[in-house]
Amino acid sequence: MSDEIIRILLVDDHPLMRRGLRDLLEMEDDLQPVGEAGNGEDALRLAAELEPDLVIMDLNMPGMDGLETLRKMREAGIDARILIFTVSDDQDHVLEALRNGADGYLLKDMNPDLLADQVRQAANGRMALTPELAMMLAEAIRERPRHAQQAQASSLTKREKEVLRLIAKGNSNKMIGRKLGITEGTVKVHVKNLLNSLQLRSRVEAAVWALENLP
Repeated sequence: MSDEIIRILLVDDHPLMRRGLRDLLEMEDDLQPVGEAGNGEDALRLAAELEPDLVIMDLNMPGMDGLETLRKMREAGIDARILIFTVSDDQDHVLEALRNGADGYLLKDMNPDLLADQVRQAANGRMALTPELAMMLAEAIRERPRHAQQAQASSLTKREKEVLRLIAKGNSNKMIGRKLGITEGTVKVHVKNLLNSLQLRSRVEAAVWALENLP
């Protein structure tokens, strides 16, 4: 996707924030905001209608909040990358978002100059996390009992470990399929199986787990 236009849906209940974010993204040649939503219901509808590559979404919205909207998008089969962009650095919020299918989590007080690169990173299937949040996530994974982690690792097949290592390197399912000579659908099956085996709920958690547990 690096040579293509990244189509983006902006979801935030504050019009001023959406305007500022849109203006910032439009300064980049490869980032194109294609729609805006001020609540979860509109976000669900527009994500289905516009089929964006990436959704940038706030957590704190009236009615259906960002976490519920995220869950409903994944349940509806919306496969756009979803990047949470919020003020909350609460560990529970970060983990809950990633476990429910978010592809990254950024804080609104981040340096604006770094935002475009993080957006590209998320759109291309890599983790988009501020360093502080990445450390928080790694610490949460470390808290799992070590013997349980080793037992879970032994339950993975050779192919699942190959897929897991490529996830940790930031590859999308399509990229993994090309490198391993298998279909994207087969990769999805492997990802689902390895997440179940490791008791993880997102590829971001899986990537951190792989970095700490696979040679």
